Amino acid sequence: MSVEDTQVAFTIGARRLFAVKRHVATMAFTLEDALSETLPASLEPVPAADGVRVLSAPHSIADEIVLALPDHVAGAREDYRRHFIAMDGNFEDYLARFSSKTRSTLRRKAKKFAAAGGGALDVRTYRTRDEVERFLDLALPLSAKTYQSRLLDAGLPDSDAAREAMLARAGRGDMRCFLLFLGGEPVAYLSLPVQGQTLVYAHLGYDPAHAALSPGTVLQMEALRMLFGEERFRFFDFTEGEGAHKALFGTHSVACCSFLLLRRTLANRALLGARRGFDAGVALAKSFSQQSGSLASARRLLRA
Repeated sequence: MSVEDTQVAFTIGARRLFAVKRHVATMAFTLEDALSETLPASLEPVPAADGVRVLSAPHSIADEIVLALPDHVAGAREDYRRHFIAMDGNFEDYLARFSSKTRSTLRRKAKKFAAAGGGALDVRTYRTRDEVERFLDLALPLSAKTYQSRLLDAGLPDSDAAREAMLARAGRGDMRCFLLFLGGEPVAYLSLPVQGQTLVYAHLGYDPAHAALSPGTVLQMEALRMLFGEERFRFFDFTEGEGAHKALFGTHSVACCSFLLLRRTLANRALLGARRGFDAGVALAKSFSQQSGSLASARRLLRA
C-alpha cells in the first residue's frame, strides 16, 4: 500500500471548513474488486503510517477489514453507491437507457452550447504523451478556476510527480483526456486514467463563468460518444462518492464505503470522535432545515 498525507476534513456540503492532516497508507478497491467482493490479501498495519485510508470497500466486507486491524479505530466513514457505466453495446444502446425526457434534455444542452460556440461543438481528445502534455498546459489554468480546486482541493494535480505519472500512463496508451472549447478557449476538462478495460473518472471540471451552458454535462456526453467508439472498454468507473452527475450517467451501482483506520492513540480517537460529532451535527441541522422548509410550505398552502 502506498503511504501519503491525507486530510481528515470537516465539511458542510461542498465547502471545507478545516482539515487535520494524517500520514496514512491507502487501500483502494478497484471497481472489479468491489464487484467481486474481494478481500485484500494483506491486511497488516504499515509501521511508518498513522493508519489506513480505505477507499470504496464493498459494504459486504467492510466489517472484516475493521476487525483485521484491532489496534486501529475506525471513523470518518462515508457510505454511498459507487456508480459505473457498463460499456456493453454501442453509444446508441447506452443512450437508449435514458428516458426520452432525459435524452431530450441532453440534446438541448448540447445544441445550446454549440450555438454559443458558433454552431458546432469543439471537443478535443488527448491520448499520447505529447498530447497529454499539451492537455495539462491548457487544463491546469482552467482547473484553478473551478470550485473543485478552490473549495475541495480536488482539481487537477499540478505537482511534478503527478504530471510525470500522467505522462507515463499516456506513453503506455493508458490515458484519455478531453477538453471542451468555447470561442477557442478551454472551458471544461475530463481526465481518465485507464486500468485494464476500465476508464477511471479521475477529474472533471469547468469554468464557473460558463456554468449556465452545462459544459461538464456536454463534455461528458461527447467524451462517452468517442470512448464507446473505441470498442475497447468494459466499464466507466465513477469511483467513490455520490453525486447527481454520477447517478445520471451511470447505468449500474454497487454499495460501497470509505473510512479511516487510525492507530488507537488519544489524539486519533479525539480527532475521529470530533469528526463523528461534527457530521452528526451537520446531519441534524440539515434535517431541521428540511423540516422547517416543509412546515413553511404547508403554512403557505393553508393561508392561500
